Amino acid sequence: MPPSQFSSGDATADRRADYARMLAEGADFAAAAELIEQALELTPDWAAGWFRLGEYREKAGLGTAAEAYRQALALQPDDVFGARLKLALIGAEQTPDRPPSRYVEGLFDDYADRFDTALVEKLAYSVPGKLATLVMPHGPFRNTVDLGCGTGLFGAEIRGRTERLEGFDLSLNMLAKAQAKGLYDHLGQSDLSLTPALSGLFDNLANHRADLVSAADVLMYLGSLETVFPLVLDLLSPGGLFAFSVEDAGEDGSFVLRDSLRYAHSEAYIRGRLSRFGLDLMKAENTVIRMDAGKPIHGILFLSRKPG
Repeated sequence: MPPSQFSSGDATADRRADYARMLAEGADFAAAAELIEQALELTPDWAAGWFRLGEYREKAGLGTAAEAYRQALALQPDDVFGARLKLALIGAEQTPDRPPSRYVEGLFDDYADRFDTALVEKLAYSVPGKLATLVMPHGPFRNTVDLGCGTGLFGAEIRGRTERLEGFDLSLNMLAKAQAKGLYDHLGQSDLSLTPALSGLFDNLANHRADLVSAADVLMYLGSLETVFPLVLDLLSPGGLFAFSVEDAGEDGSFVLRDSLRYAHSEAYIRGRLSRFGLDLMKAENTVIRMDAGKPIHGILFLSRKPG
């Protein structure tokens, strides 16, 4: 939740919301929900409060969580909180093909300052190094386009093996962190859920310019990948490589939305997309990609090639 949304604008409502948060931290979600309801009586247009009420009701096992999420969505139609994802998880709506762009952007804007420490040191995040190991034997590269570059973790791994390095991300705060590291020759904002013309990947930049496109820990924030593969094909030169990771959905169909509000993809789904868009699969590697609440999160690394 973006920091600017934590305050309702009313001191009394904010105090009740703070008490509710303390109760929630003690796992008394029903009492927390009652206090947030009192805060919302004072500030009925506080979208973040309605979203929080939905979370407390959901955790308390109350059947009225969906009403609160829908009210948050009505007040904040760009869905910066991910209310529609929550509705899908509790069975109140169908799973959307992708999360709202504003939700993903806000999530990573808020996360940027602690991203490297949280992922690498606390969650043992290993995708950038493992993905780099997968592609290194095929280098050096003329031009690498790092999709969802974040703070530049994959960029740091590949910089010494590519003549030019471009990074794109939806979050401007992430891009600022990447800029400070001095790794990239070009950085730009992009939305991978949009068409090539609107994505931001080709603003004053040529088509088919990359011999390596990477997407390290990005596709789990997209769900359906129907927009991603056309973008990659437009970026890749003939014979170019596309290296990426997904969370492993196992046998759970094509892609599934998990409680983390991230998507997991099955290997069969990815193989089907590669085949449909004419990319040759070179390697698929099952691995643990990070930890979450002390448990390993299993993923799959893919290396594919555009026919040349």
